[in-house]
Amino acid sequence: MNETQSREFIAEIGRSMFERRLTFGSSGNISVRIDDGWLMTPTGSSLGRLDPAKLSKLDDAGKLVAGDAPTKESFLHLAMYRERDKAGAVVHLHSTHSVAVSCLHGIDHDDVLPPITAYYVMRVGKLPLVPYFAPGDMALGEAVGRLAAKHSAMLLANHGPVVAGTSLSAAVDAIEELEETARLYLLLHGRPTRYLSPEQIADLKRRFPPA
Repeated sequence: MNETQSREFIAEIGRSMFERRLTFGSSGNISVRIDDGWLMTPTGSSLGRLDPAKLSKLDDAGKLVAGDAPTKESFLHLAMYRERDKAGAVVHLHSTHSVAVSCLHGIDHDDVLPPITAYYVMRVGKLPLVPYFAPGDMALGEAVGRLAAKHSAMLLANHGPVVAGTSLSAAVDAIEELEETARLYLLLHGRPTRYLSPEQIADLKRRFPPA
């Protein structure tokens, strides 16, 4: 996919997620790796109304070279890319159910959501919780970077999920699976629930090794 196609696809994906209420207002951001750097959604922009021509273009050092100023959470994306050589895209949302789970008391900070479905295990796997930091706090990027080498997805406390994928399609599939699993978890919360067993999880990992 060339740069023009990537710009169009970012706008298409952003609009789709906005219309399906996976993001609201000017929250959430998307980035895609290109041959000479990255494309990112601009700061203060709505994912539902992205102009492909105005997307932020950063060079391989993370410096803005064209377009509007990038999302103020660009450091989250760059932290993921630094630690994940195969990452082709990063998506960060403030999606309702994932944020709700991130606010719960007593959740496992090493693995927030249980293995409810096979596709959650296949697309997300283990989901750590990143401690709360104020928006724009560069320490959040450092915390994400420490986890990114081992985890393609993580949940930011009282904030939302951030997911890397080999492509934008893969990252979107994973973050949507994460959000749906968070919704299921809240629906089942407090009820006796049958999760996938360790043997079933191991079988899935053998059948569908991570990319």
